[in-house]
Amino acid sequence: MAPSIDAHVHFWQLSRGDYGWLTPDLAAIYRDFAPDDLEPLRRGQGIDGVVLVQAAATVAETEYMLGLAAATPWVKGVVGWVDFADRTAPAEMARLAANPRLKGFRPMIQDIPDDDWMLRADLDPAFRALLDLDLCFDALTLPRHLKNLLLLLERHPDLRTVICHGSKPRIRDRAFEAWAADMTALARETRALCKLSGLVTEAAAGWRAADLRPYVDHLLVTFGADRLIWGSDWPVCTLAASYDAWRAAAVSLTADLSETEKAAVFGGNAERFYRL
Repeated sequence: MAPSIDAHVHFWQLSRGDYGWLTPDLAAIYRDFAPDDLEPLRRGQGIDGVVLVQAAATVAETEYMLGLAAATPWVKGVVGWVDFADRTAPAEMARLAANPRLKGFRPMIQDIPDDDWMLRADLDPAFRALLDLDLCFDALTLPRHLKNLLLLLERHPDLRTVICHGSKPRIRDRAFEAWAADMTALARETRALCKLSGLVTEAAAGWRAADLRPYVDHLLVTFGADRLIWGSDWPVCTLAASYDAWRAAAVSLTADLSETEKAAVFGGNAERFYRL
């Protein structure tokens, strides 16, 4: 039986001072979040383990997360950050990867002004280092980045890649066709996986599962149950839904899958992809 894994959670400590995007106007999440805060939610949903994902564009935060993982048995892996454009990135990746809890890296592509950033030649050493170190690439993209992501993965077809949050489709605007076409191409032309996460915060206030269904159905059709990975995106998800509400929506939206397929989406695929 595959474990139940939440493949996308965050912890942060505001006094650390490197969460540039986390400002007081995000009042619901503008406070510290630690393992003790997630523990009752995790236990209540029967989650066996989580993957802790970077929330700051600093190596210091990666080291902070690795410390939390060392002290928290159910944190099974960490996705950190390094500056891919720095010539020292490969060495820094290797240093951090000496810790077996480090599973991959996530540049904050959605926040980088240059939409062509990921295609820059000076990043190639960092992407090659991911391959050489057998680490994962979490692609934090928006729909406008998807054509470039396809070009990047054509350059590096063996890169173990997962697309975070379904690439954040603009559900509140009912924008579908262009996103769907680009996700179809990525599913067909690459080996990338996709996270079934982060959708509630892209939907309008008062969302219902029916609002998410066209997007989830498209991911199920294109990537299939063997390439989708469920994650909560907690605590960011609480801007739009409780942990339990998003979990319930995801369960209802995948109700037609077989038990084997459900076990893959809700744990087995994360265990395999991140080598937990």
